[in-house]
Amino acid sequence: MQLLEDPNIATYQIQSYQLGCIIINGQKYQQSLIIMPDRLITTWPVKNIADLSIDNIAAITAYAPKVILLGTGNQPSFIDPSLFQPLINLKIGMEVMHTAAACRTYTILAAEGRQVAAALII
Repeated sequence: MQLLEDPNIATYQIQSYQLGCIIINGQKYQQSLIIMPDRLITTWPVKNIADLSIDNIAAITAYAPKVILLGTGNQPSFIDPSLFQPLINLKIGMEVMHTAAACRTYTILAAEGRQVAAALII
């Protein structure tokens, strides 16, 4: 068997996600959070998509990601279009998808060395 070096240099890596639980660097979390390659914020107060506000988005943009992945829980959801305006002004992209897809996408983008933030509703 040939062993290959893991190219993911992100400090914070998602190992597993299932409904209601995410494992990052061997630690289990059961609350919504924001993960970036170089930081983890476990105090994000969004419990469901209805809680999302411009202030919650600003908590992410303060770290200057190039793209935000919004994991909306078990099912994809639509968000209020007005929440995109601050992102447009800052030239930050945002993709909205269910949390499992956001976890997979984060892992790929972080491994590529991209400036990504995943805001995950657990």
